[in-house]
Amino acid sequence: MNTTLSLDWHSQADSLVIDGRAFVDGRRVTGRLSRQTVSPVDGRVLAELTACGSADVDVAVAAARRAFPAWSRVGAEPRKGVLLELAALMERHAEELALLETLDSGKPILQTTTVDVPGAISTLRWYAEAADKQAGELPAVPPGATALVTREPLGVVAAIVPWNFPLEIAVWKLAPALAAGNTLVLKPAEQTSLSVLRLAELAAEAGLPDGVLNVVTGSGREVGAALAHHMDVDALAFTGSTAVSRTLLEASGRSNLKRLSLEAGGKSSNIVFADTEDLAAAAAKAAFGAFYNQGQVCSANSRILVQREVHDEFAALLTAAAAGYAPADPLAGLDGNGALISSTHADDVERWIVRGRTEGEVLFGGERREIRGSDAYLEPTLLGGLPADHDVHREEIFGPVAVLQAFDSEAEAVRLANATDYGLAASVWTSNLSRAHRVAGELLAGTVSVNTVDALGNTTPFGGFKQSGFGRDLSLHAFDNYTAPKTTWIQFG
Repeated sequence: MNTTLSLDWHSQADSLVIDGRAFVDGRRVTGRLSRQTVSPVDGRVLAELTACGSADVDVAVAAARRAFPAWSRVGAEPRKGVLLELAALMERHAEELALLETLDSGKPILQTTTVDVPGAISTLRWYAEAADKQAGELPAVPPGATALVTREPLGVVAAIVPWNFPLEIAVWKLAPALAAGNTLVLKPAEQTSLSVLRLAELAAEAGLPDGVLNVVTGSGREVGAALAHHMDVDALAFTGSTAVSRTLLEASGRSNLKRLSLEAGGKSSNIVFADTEDLAAAAAKAAFGAFYNQGQVCSANSRILVQREVHDEFAALLTAAAAGYAPADPLAGLDGNGALISSTHADDVERWIVRGRTEGEVLFGGERREIRGSDAYLEPTLLGGLPADHDVHREEIFGPVAVLQAFDSEAEAVRLANATDYGLAASVWTSNLSRAHRVAGELLAGTVSVNTVDALGNTTPFGGFKQSGFGRDLSLHAFDNYTAPKTTWIQFG
């Protein structure tokens, strides 16, 4: 996909025909209600999006239940083939998927064409290839007996995915779930349903049987709650806020004790020690970790802790690096940030900036921008002069806002980094290998990135501790969300 700069993405957007109907049992369906979905890029109406209700969820779950026996028993090799064909179709429709993702979420087209869509395809292929490589166990048992431990699919899986990485995180859930033999009912975010709906169509074209993948669109209050309380949903995978995660735990307990995997909130730290070999590189990565995707990243390194000896030098370098994340027209094919998910969300983030300016200081940025008639754009913003117990250091803002804080000792840095309810990610910059191991071991985070930020890949698990949830996306560990060990003990005589 090397056509980002040569294509006229505005013309492509104007001519794109978008179907906002839900996808159930192998076909597009219309619910009793619909709502318009609007692009944060320029305010255009993209489609009439089906607003499913609990009755629509019942139909989708029933379709997934009917499809489960055949899909789970077909064998890993055929499942692998279908998923690989889906990946190939996604590659052929990559520009369309990227454009849908940009229009729906406000992400820059440069990002969706080079990161989001290729990343989703890569993850899908990785799990397709892993499907037929899951081996059982032969544990030691007394003489005269044989025991086999197999990993069995759980059944009907519900997945609720967020708006910040709509296609990628959907694939993080559906790829291991389908590869393991489950069927799926997926609820995308109301704001960003279009790329996932198109993905479901491509899955049917790839040969995925009817009912194996269903996409129900609508609100979390109705559709999400119906899935969480449904007595015929065996597992639920979620990425989103800690507050919603709590309601899902309650729903599981009040319904059928469905298995949960929850990737919840984060307030990640980025610790920069004075012995860092290349402060400019650290500042460039700090800007990426705080401001990439408009700061709408659950693991964003939005708390930047810098040793006092290099604090001022680092702040100047970070200011220069942040200029690369200034907002720009998402369809222009340029570097920089796009729109936040909506003007309403930009209002919420801007209130944090106003509070930071009133109770501390804005070190750079902080202004609202209007581009192509939309005011959902914010400059990357760095706050300072706020006490360590201030809400800005503790609450997930989910926008292009970071806070800078000085520290004196290693022990103080670790204490400040761990002073949060969350434990999703952290970064450490140092040229001292012993310090890198020591500090990483003391940080309460699911991923600690040393001399980089927010490192992840298909082969390594992603998830958190504390109120960042439990369960892991990515890597072979993700299969644990969608399978359970089954023991078959055989004895004769």
